[in-house]
Amino acid sequence: MLSGAEWFAVLRIGLGLWWLESWRHKDKKQWFGGGGIRWAAGVAEKHRWPVVRRGFDTVVAPRPRLMAYVVAYAELALGLGLVSGFLTPIALVAGFLLNLVYLVLMIHDWAEQGQNLMMALISAVGLFAMSWQSWSVDAALGLFG
Repeated sequence: MLSGAEWFAVLRIGLGLWWLESWRHKDKKQWFGGGGIRWAAGVAEKHRWPVVRRGFDTVVAPRPRLMAYVVAYAELALGLGLVSGFLTPIALVAGFLLNLVYLVLMIHDWAEQGQNLMMALISAVGLFAMSWQSWSVDAALGLFG
């Protein structure tokens, strides 16, 4: 039988594997060649909330290559951090925020919303349950008490 802390570690590791799958399934050549940001630009352009269009045009559109790398490697870093349990609270908060960004950008796509809501919920549960207490580099190093 697993303890409660171990079950929360299982949840954290599963979320990390989900982030790693998000990174793995990207066609890196197409993504880093601008395809991912072009796709997001099309979504932002038709977005029902003007603030999303303006935000995208201000932050992402001027730096498409940089933002493609930021998004892809953020997903990789989140996955590795959560699976290993290294800097876990930071990874959980960052993952929660990234899922909120995805959620807002994709507000019209209900299929995408389920994944983002579920991942955000798991991040919140992992954070409040202190899922780094078992099976983690954080616990081994005595980080985050």
